[in-house]
Amino acid sequence: MKKIKAILPLLGMVFLVVDMPQIYGQTGAAVQNVNAEEITITIDEALQIALVNNYMIRRGLLDIENAEAQIREAWGSVYPQLNASGNYTRNLQTPNPFAGSDAGGLFQTLGALEWLAYNEAARTDGDPNTAPIPLDEFIDRQQSGYEEAGISPPGLDGGNPFAVENQFQFGLSLNQTLYNGAAFAAIRGARQVRDLNEEQIKLDQQTVADEIKTSFYTALLAKEQVDVLRSSVERLRETVNETAKAVQAGMLSRYDRISAEVELVNLETSLMEVENQSELAVKNLALQLGIPTRTKVNLRGVLMYDETMHPDTFDTEIAYEAAVQQRPDLRQTEGLIELLNVERDITRSGYLPTVSAFANAAYIGQVPSNRTAIRPIEGQDFAFTSESRRFFDNSYWNPAVAVGIQFNWSIFNGFQTRMRVEQNKISIRQAEIDREFQKNAVYLEIDQAVRNLENSLRRIHSQQRNIEQAELNYEFALSRLQEGAGTPLQERQASSLLDQSRVNYLSAVYDYLVALSKYEKAIGKPILND
Repeated sequence: MKKIKAILPLLGMVFLVVDMPQIYGQTGAAVQNVNAEEITITIDEALQIALVNNYMIRRGLLDIENAEAQIREAWGSVYPQLNASGNYTRNLQTPNPFAGSDAGGLFQTLGALEWLAYNEAARTDGDPNTAPIPLDEFIDRQQSGYEEAGISPPGLDGGNPFAVENQFQFGLSLNQTLYNGAAFAAIRGARQVRDLNEEQIKLDQQTVADEIKTSFYTALLAKEQVDVLRSSVERLRETVNETAKAVQAGMLSRYDRISAEVELVNLETSLMEVENQSELAVKNLALQLGIPTRTKVNLRGVLMYDETMHPDTFDTEIAYEAAVQQRPDLRQTEGLIELLNVERDITRSGYLPTVSAFANAAYIGQVPSNRTAIRPIEGQDFAFTSESRRFFDNSYWNPAVAVGIQFNWSIFNGFQTRMRVEQNKISIRQAEIDREFQKNAVYLEIDQAVRNLENSLRRIHSQQRNIEQAELNYEFALSRLQEGAGTPLQERQASSLLDQSRVNYLSAVYDYLVALSKYEKAIGKPILND
């Protein structure tokens, strides 16, 4: 029972991975074609699936695409900006602009000007049959001419002569930034954000790899412990059979047989519990990898130590130097400081002007509903004719073109820009302090990882020797029992010690592999070589 109590706490580690929901993902592209009801994977294959299928990594890749789009958006602020506009207005009622003024006799004045022009032409044309006429006669003859032509005199029909019922305007506006310090700094900032996202992807890969390794080793440990416990059950069954034969022969008491049978039942119960927990550990690993949990997953591999599992170095200083060069989070911190510098440059651009060039082109139409034009008949006095003009007649439509340069400069804004620059400087100094703390924390993390590796390695060597002693002890106890010099209780105790030694060895190897994964993550070892 001591052996069982030692195994169960180790199996509790199987369920630690339940607290890692950030790597739970649905079945993705990496395993969509896995239609088999049963598959077998190694630790390397599990890592490959996770690095492609894990939702956190897939989201991170989308962040990089989003950053690329932000860079293109930032460049758009310095590209030419072309806008088109158009509108149509229907004037239902237009006010008289001269209402309430003394301009009511305007058209009479215009009529008098026409009378003066007529008399001047009559005096100078050299024809003795034409002579100047009074104003009243001129107006009467002009009115008679309009009536004979069936035309209403312009401006005397009671309507508003200044009203244009239909107004159209279509235009293009082109604007080109010549200088804008904030725009160019924003482009640098967008590129820096992309670099930060790329480092985040590498950090996510290392985090996911560490968690997948831990989950895989945990499931593998549970599987190995099931094998150890199953072997123990088989040996105990043989002991029970031998004890029963010895009781029948009168060599042992019924107490020995009953004790062995009770211990066998307890061990079989523990085996069922351990097998169930092992299956749950494998299903949990499948869930993290994005493999359907209904798929039976077999783990290929054993918990065994060999010399090739050594890290490149056990020296903390050398490992720290490697971490400074490799860790994505340290590079992220440096990138964040650079991004804060860009933000400061954007703020400083408020001291400088912005210059842009513009060009505007418009096509304006003022089209009346009544497009009848009145004109005099050539060679005939006081004879008029009319014609209907087209909708797009040139007299109604006119182009307009303008170009120029726009200049904006905030001379004084109450020291707001200066204070914002000061805030940016403070943020940069805070980030530098965080960088200093982070480097010290990384050094401590590496030192702890190295210590854990060394401690686990010592435990492995110790348990290797202990297994050898436990195997010799069990063989000795079994030989004594077969010779009649030992008791079944001694054999069961020796068997329990052997199983406990094997479990302790597996636990030491598991701790070493997990510590090695933590060490590789601590130094920022790249997950992908290409």
